[in-house]
Amino acid sequence: MRSAMAKHILVKTRQEAEELKQRLAKGEDFAKLAKKYSLCPSKKREGDLGEIYPGQLVKSVEQVIFNKPLSKVHGPVKSKFGFHLIVVYFRN
Repeated sequence: MRSAMAKHILVKTRQEAEELKQRLAKGEDFAKLAKKYSLCPSKKREGDLGEIYPGQLVKSVEQVIFNKPLSKVHGPVKSKFGFHLIVVYFRN
């Protein structure tokens, strides 16, 4: 079965997500920003979602996790929860 590992930052607005993405592009640490700004309980693990299997997360987030290039910040990705910035760091 396919699986992947990813980190994300969840915020309320597209603008917040864009601002955080710019900060990441300038070299700020994803883990620190996730801990400080993410609305998801995964913020306690620096945004780490752990091992993910198809069907566990909302479709828009899974599309990124299972199809986009590794080690790159993707987003903002809209879901019913808000806007996500996602980094996929492992897939098999």
